[in-house]
Amino acid sequence: MTCIDPSRTPPPPPSSAAADHRTPGSTAEPSRQPSHLRSSRRTHLTARDQKHLLNFLPQQLYERQAAARAAQQTTPWKANYAMRAGIESTVNEFVNGHGMRQARYRSQTKTHVQHVLTAIAVNIERVNAELTTPAAERRPRTPTALQNFLDWQRIPRPTAWRTAGKP
Repeated sequence: MTCIDPSRTPPPPPSSAAADHRTPGSTAEPSRQPSHLRSSRRTHLTARDQKHLLNFLPQQLYERQAAARAAQQTTPWKANYAMRAGIESTVNEFVNGHGMRQARYRSQTKTHVQHVLTAIAVNIERVNAELTTPAAERRPRTPTALQNFLDWQRIPRPTAWRTAGKP
């Protein structure tokens, strides 16, 4: 028999309130709700009905969400999140440039070998481009929207990005 830790139980689902069609923004009493929302035989709501509902998160989830949003405004969080742009561009290069959206093989070990060999090939391409192309002819990558935003906010870029160490 397992004991369930009450602190780890999932939070209750969001509560809902139906909006009155006649007065926008107000919550309708059950007796004044439109008939399509009042029907007891109806077990699900259509997309048309969904737009008339307001969802309220439970207090515990609301407080967690507010704390997470406040943490996202801090400089350390933004600097840590900024590394994601470089990682996503590498993933995008693998997916779009080297056909890595789907594996060529079925087993996990063969797929792992495919990923490792593709990563080696990409690194060889990058080293070859660095060594054979003169610095004057190399076109720097255009900054992503996130990089432009960080520059605008005067947040320093992490050294992990590809432009690090280059003049």
